[in-house]
Order: sequence, then structure tokens, then C-alpha cells
Amino acid sequence: MKAPNILILMADQLAPHFTSTYGHQVVKTPNMDRLAERGCRFDAAYTPYPQCAPARFSLLSGQQSWSIRAYDNAAEFSSSIPTVCHYLGRMGYHTTLSGKMHFVGPDQLHGFTERLTTDIYPVDYAWTPNWEVADLRDDTWYHNMDSVHEAGVADMTFQLEFDDETAYQGIRKIWEYARNPGTQPFMLVASFTHPHDPYVARRKWWDLYSQDSIDMPQFDINSVPQDPHSQRLLVGMQADVSPPSELSILNSRRAYYANTSYIDDWVGQFIDTLEQTRMLDNTIVIVTADHGDMLGERGLWYKMCFFEQSVRVPLIVAGPDIQQASIPNACSTLDLMPTLLELASGGTDRTADLDDSIDGRSLHKLLTRDGADDESFAVSEYSAECASHPMVMIRRDQYKYVQCEIDPPQLFDLELDPNELNNLAQSPSHQEIADSFRDEVLACWDLGQIRSEIMANQRARILIHESMKKNPKLSWDYQPYQDASQAYVRTHKTWIDMATNSRFPRFNDKSSN
Repeated sequence: MKAPNILILMADQLAPHFTSTYGHQVVKTPNMDRLAERGCRFDAAYTPYPQCAPARFSLLSGQQSWSIRAYDNAAEFSSSIPTVCHYLGRMGYHTTLSGKMHFVGPDQLHGFTERLTTDIYPVDYAWTPNWEVADLRDDTWYHNMDSVHEAGVADMTFQLEFDDETAYQGIRKIWEYARNPGTQPFMLVASFTHPHDPYVARRKWWDLYSQDSIDMPQFDINSVPQDPHSQRLLVGMQADVSPPSELSILNSRRAYYANTSYIDDWVGQFIDTLEQTRMLDNTIVIVTADHGDMLGERGLWYKMCFFEQSVRVPLIVAGPDIQQASIPNACSTLDLMPTLLELASGGTDRTADLDDSIDGRSLHKLLTRDGADDESFAVSEYSAECASHPMVMIRRDQYKYVQCEIDPPQLFDLELDPNELNNLAQSPSHQEIADSFRDEVLACWDLGQIRSEIMANQRARILIHESMKKNPKLSWDYQPYQDASQAYVRTHKTWIDMATNSRFPRFNDKSSN
């Protein structure tokens, strides 16, 4: 059996709630829709960490963020941690990354055979939080409300420039794979930075939506109780002193919807390219994100919390042997690593080959109907901006539980209360459930010890960063390698050979007729 190719299309800060694929009545995502129509749509997929870098490290490694010391957006991803790329590489896959992965540290590949672009964010320790200084705010990188106040239209931004390059390089790579069958099977990850704030969109996508079609948040800051962490977020992002106007909120949501359609258009172009290169039928296509965006719900913006818009992600999988279904089971993007290995092996369970520290579980049975799978479980952790103590979330079946040492616990029944308005943690009728979750947290996490480890790690990174700033030559930023001697027509590659080898399909290839 021919091993399938794998294409992962990853958005940044895309909440499934704001896509037509998951039922939004305004946002237009036709290409995600058509992918979901021929594959699996997971309706309760969660991020292991509602912030960029730790979420991505967990996805690639199949391990919970704190287990690999991915404490925040400036935490180093250790080279000694195996990723899905290492496992697939051992199986003969060629693995390529185009776009963002927010690797921090000197290793900027982590098993990828090659990388087509540099990253969009710092790869050093510059964004390290400092829990030893109470209420410290670093205005060089902490979120504030500027993205909301300044939302609107632009011809070009650094994010648009980055995503245009990500898509161009990724699609070009698909053609290269098609022209060189010896480089298959492959895994290509095209990882975009939109619809992440700043909420600024190109006119083409902005005009896809009229201002009067944009919906306001369902629950504003005055209509829902604000738990302690939400209050910290409001202060941390300065929403308490610089609240957005209704126009700013509408513009932000309009730009977010526009940028979501922009990403969806790239999804369509990638799928069309697979079809043009005759590889779609043997390629597993996955659309997902690192985390979501509150987008003004409850008065909150961006991510950094465990409410559904922040912590849930789209997860759509289509390809050979994948069933057409909507999957209600709770799962996590860290489940993708063992799932991909099983799919790449033609359904062979690869659990025995995995490191014992893997936290993810294979979703193969859910994707293929190859046996029953009733498990509905996901975990998420947080210890970054606007936090001073580690926070943990458990989703099991219909319940979501949140615990932090300095805050009252939260328990929500998402079937009866999908908007998370009724905290049941102190309800006598739910005391047994709340106690069971609390005991599970105490058994699985020593939050006090984890906080001590985080603070020690922060101190070390802050020291190293202060030293590195003294020597600008000490840079970990990735420089993509391009061998000009192998590009286009060269002395050792005749014009005729180049014309023949770069053509797809080849002349007289009967499959092209």
C-alpha cells in the first residue's frame, strides 16, 4: 500500500466559532466547508495551551506543554524532544515547513527536512514573563487594545507579506514534489499567521462583508460575571482603561472575518494544487489552528483563557480512508502526532514505537470507523501573560473544569450551558463532580512545584537574554537556505533538461489527456 502524503494547513488564532464550517451565519469559509464535506469535522477539538508557541510544541511532540517546559511564548523547545517529523522521517517521509512555528532556541528545524521561510516572531527569550515582579507589563510584546482601536483596511502589512510568502513557497513545494516522485511520501506544513491580530485586512476581503452584516459579541463585559483571571486579562490588555467603542469592535470583527476568508482562500488554492498535481487522492489534508480568539466575547480579546472561543480550534481531516462525519468527542491537537503516525502506517497502531512520555492518543478509529472510540477528553494548561500561577483545564464528556491555586474553581456543563455562564463548582448538586475533577488535578499536577520550576526557568532565560543582547551576532533567527546553483537553468543543467524536468505533466504523459 502506498503511504499517504500529509498536508497540514494551520491558521493562527482561528476560533471555529467564526467559520461557516462550524455554523457561523456571516463568515464565509467555502473551502473549509468543502473539505469538511468529504472528511471529518471535529466539533470539540481543543488546544493544549491557549498561546502560540506552547500549543505548537505540544502538537508536534504529542506531549503536554508543561511536560516539555513550554511555559510561554519564549520557552525553548528542546532538541531532545522527538516530534512527529522525527518519527515520519524515520519512516521515509520528506517533511517541509513553510511559515510560522514559533520555535524558540537554536534548533529551528525539530525534525523537518527543510524549512522554506524564516519565522515571523522572535526565536529568542525576549518575550519571557517575569512572575517575580507583580503586575509587570512589558509594552514591547504584551497585548493591548491597539489592535482593536486601529482595526481596518490596509494594502500591505507584515502579516500579509508573511502569509503570501508562506503560501507561495508551500504551493511551489507541492509542484516540486509532483515533479520529483522520489521525494514522496511527504508531509508539508503550511502555517499562516492570520487571522491573528492586528485586525487589519486587505480591501478585497474587507469588502466581502458589509458593516451592517457584522454581529456584535453575544455577551459584553457588563452582562457576564468576570472571574479573577478574566479581570487580570482585562487589566493586562488595558481594556479597563482603554475600552473599545462599538465601531472599533465591529471593525475588529469585520477584519477578523475578512482575514479568515483570506486564509480559507489559501486553503482552496492548496487543495486545488493537489488536484492539479494528481496527488489529492493520496493526500491527508488537515486544517487546524494553534488556539482561538475571544474576539470581544465577555469583553475579552485574543486568547490566554479557557473559555471556548479561546481554547477550541477547528480540526478538519480529509483524505484516503477518512470517513465523512462530524465527531462530537472532545480531543486535542496533541492527539495529531500519534494519529498521523497510524494513518501513515496504513492503520497500524504505532503506540509501541512512541516515547513513553507521549500524552496524545490516536484518533484513527474516529477518523476511519475502524472500531469504537467513546473517549471524550482534553487537557489545556496556561502560565503566560496576565497569569502569576499555573492554570489547568480538563474537558471530559460534557463538563469543563478549570483550576488555579489563587482562584475559585470553575465547572461548566457545556451541553446545558454552552456559553459558560453558570459556574457549578460550588453547586451542591454538582459537588461530587467538582471534587472528582479537583482530585484529578491534584493527582496529575503539583501546581506549587510547577510554579517554582516556571519561575526558575524564567530567571535563567531572562539572564541569558540580557547577555545575548550585548552581542547582536548571537542570533537564532532561521535563514532559509537556497542553493542558487540548482535554480532554473545553469551550466550543469541544460536548457532542454530543465524544460523537460520542470514540466508537469511531462510531454506525452498520457495521464494528462
